[in-house]
Formats: sequence, C-alpha cells, structure tokens
Amino acid sequence: MLKQTPYILFSDGKGNIFEDTSMHVTGRSGWDAYPIDPEEWIELPDGGNLYELPGRRGIGIDAASGEMALCDKGWAVAAFIPPAHTGFYLAAYETMPDAPTLPLFCYTAVGWLDGKFYVPATRIEADIRQECAGFDAKQVKQGVKQLTAAYPHNRLVQHLAENCALTYECPAARNYFMGRWECPIPSSPACNANCVGCISFQPEEESIVSTQDRLRFKPTAAEIVEYTVPHLETAPFPIVSFGQGCEGEPLLMWETIRESIIEIRKHTPKGSININTNGSKPDAVRALCEAGLNSIRVSLNSAQEKYYTPYYRPNNYTFDDIVESLKVVREFNGWSSINYFVFPGMTDTEEEYEALRKLIKETKLNMIQWRNFNIDPDWYLGRLGITDPGQCMGIKQLQEAIHEEFPDVKFGYFNPPMERIKGDYMADFAH
Repeated sequence: MLKQTPYILFSDGKGNIFEDTSMHVTGRSGWDAYPIDPEEWIELPDGGNLYELPGRRGIGIDAASGEMALCDKGWAVAAFIPPAHTGFYLAAYETMPDAPTLPLFCYTAVGWLDGKFYVPATRIEADIRQECAGFDAKQVKQGVKQLTAAYPHNRLVQHLAENCALTYECPAARNYFMGRWECPIPSSPACNANCVGCISFQPEEESIVSTQDRLRFKPTAAEIVEYTVPHLETAPFPIVSFGQGCEGEPLLMWETIRESIIEIRKHTPKGSININTNGSKPDAVRALCEAGLNSIRVSLNSAQEKYYTPYYRPNNYTFDDIVESLKVVREFNGWSSINYFVFPGMTDTEEEYEALRKLIKETKLNMIQWRNFNIDPDWYLGRLGITDPGQCMGIKQLQEAIHEEFPDVKFGYFNPPMERIKGDYMADFAH
C-alpha cells in the first residue's frame, strides 16, 4: 500500500512527460473526479504505456490546500494497462472546446511516486498468455515463415500472419505463430451490430478511425480445419476461438462454423472450441453446441438493455437474444463468459450491479472477463446521452460484492482452456 497518493503527470505535447509535485493525481468515475484510495494503486505493469491527451487538462488535488484544481502546465496523461489487468478509475481531466476525440484505447488514471509510475488497478487474471515479456519477435517471424509455407493457399493463415501478427501485433495471432495456447479464427467479414466503438469498422463521417482493418473474405470450413487441427493436437493448453476483434459477427457464418467444428472433432478430441460473439442468434448457438462447441464469450458494455442497445445498435436482434444464447450454452454444460467492458462510473452503479446480479442468476454464468473499455470517455457518455449515471460503489467494491455473492463465478481476462474449465482453475497458470 502506498504511503501517499502519487503525483499528477502532464505532457508537453512533444512526447515528453513530467510529474508535477505540487499536485496529487485524481481518478475519474462517470463525469466526476475523485481522490483515489492508497490501497487501489499498483505499479504500472510491464507492457503498459502512457498517452498524452491533447486538448485536456489533468484534474489534481493541490498538495498544499487539498483543493481540486487543473494542472495547466501541459496536456493530461493516461495509462494503457496491459491485458490481465482491470482499471478502477479513468484519467481525470477537463476537456477544452476544440479537443479531438481520443482513439479507441483505454485511458486509466496514472501517477508518479518515488521513481515509479502507478495506476489504480488490479491483476484480475493469473494467466500469462499475453504478457509482454513472453513474446519473442524472432520466434513469431520464424513461426510466420514456417506456417505460411506449410499452408500456402490458406487465406486465414496469410491474414493472421500479414495483418494480425506482423502489422497489428495481435497477441492471439502472435501466440498462434509461437505454437501455443489460444488460436484465433476470424470468420466473418459482415456484422449485425453497429457498435459505437467498433475497432474494425467506423463510418467515414466519424471523428475516430478503427484501429485495424476488418477481414474481407468468407473463409471456408476446409481453410479453418486445415490449420486449427494441428494447433489443437500440438499446442499446450490449446483453444481455438471463432470471433476476433478484426472481423464482424461470427454467428453470421454459423453454418460454416458448424461444419468446421464437426470436421475438427473427426480429427482430434483435444482442446477447447470457443466462440467470441455478440450472442445475437441463440438458434445458431444451439446448432453449434450440438456440433461440439465448448465455450462462448459474449461481449457486453452493460447488463442493462437501455445502455446495451444504443451502444451496439443491433440489426434484427435484441438484448433478450444474448441472454438466451448464454442460457443455451449452459444447457449443454458448456462454459459461458461475458466480455464485460468496464467503465468506472457506469459499470459500478447500483443499477448496473443489480442488472449484473440478475444476469448471473438467470444464465448461470461461469465467468466474467473484466475488460477495460477502449473508448473516449466523454464521447461514449455523450453518444449514449448519459448526464448522471447515478450512485457508484467503485469497481473494486463491485468486484468484491459479486465475488462474495457468487463465489463460483470466475474472474479473468481470457478464455480458459479445457484444463482450467475441468480442473483446478488457477493452478496451471500460477506465476
């Protein structure tokens, strides 16, 4: 636990970051800034980055007077915290009138103390699969060379190599080329949602750009089976996952996916077959479970329909369909997770807490993946028309309350392999 709150940081607009020891950093929840409990700070984990926030002045607490004030020495600064960690507070700042919309990253509060950067966050997951230090660029390139040569006509392997692993440095794709853990299967160029913060497609009139280009072809079952069976056969703790950030909605390709699952299981009983999805088609989910799907992860910005719908802007499906999809997987004794976008000041309101409790009970949920929400906070709240989110309990307190009431619901950041689903959940991936 820290003896005191870290000092606020500011940027000179040229890529240089400084601390201001006359002010302590604050954290943002909803629209407001708050002091942060010394217990909530951890050292910025390896793989974390700092961002300057142009057109924004950081909100701090004056060390002498104890009053909140703006740091006017430069632009505000936020941290990107790496996978496996969940932030408790956003960076607190005041936005100037001409400030640009921030790109689609997470913006966690960050401060400086005794020569180190600190963030209010927790390690929510012991799994090391996306640890910065665990990636070897040479090994990834070697894997790309070998596997693209092994599958010269496989468009998916080429896509995962050229775009995902080498251009965007996607951790899942890099792991595939290092021959381990979770192997991604991008499956659909189309989508049936129009998410405000979509990372693979943004309309031209938007003020932000998508962080990566979307898949542009429909893979065949033969292409999927060709590279996933060897992965399941040889990788440690193997998973293959339909549905990735670089594509549309995989359930729109459910017939191809069903064919792939049936074919994969003819060749190997090993590993886990997962789908990352918006859960929009419960009948398709049922067909996939009948074919041998082992787990599902459904993405949600909120357990409340009134916030879900204006963010996802769904075509031809409703919030009830998502709930039904989660139930279907449990009916088949499959593993169900939600990919829960954490937004301090929204995720931890009393109303959201009650909605999450209801969802867990109703669906018999296995796991919550507490994912940092990659979005400009002002833009998100503005787009959803939220002026007063309501009374908040704090992200840390929310997690404690859920854990206490539902001790069997696992907390994490990644899809678990079969070994973890069936056995001692943490032992295999302990530090």
